[in-house]
Amino acid sequence: MTYPPQQPQVDNNMTMSIIAIFLFWPLAIPAIINASKVNPLLAAGDFAGAQNAATESKKWSKLALIVGISWYVLVCICCAAWFLFFASDAATTSY
Repeated sequence: MTYPPQQPQVDNNMTMSIIAIFLFWPLAIPAIINASKVNPLLAAGDFAGAQNAATESKKWSKLALIVGISWYVLVCICCAAWFLFFASDAATTSY
């Protein structure tokens, strides 16, 4: 009895793409689109295409994570600076 050759596994990065959509959705959409292409390409036997789609998905996911985290850090710093500025202004101003 012969078995069909084992199909190579390719990580589609769907989990990272879904997490990225909560941080910066404009860049996470191409990541999800590419991640959803991986399994059908593997089923069709196109290993190179599946690997390319997985690489693109990972690239867009990482970019969305970097931009999203940077944006949230910048917003937190600005809010903290605003609060400190107005808190010190309120403490020195008498009405």
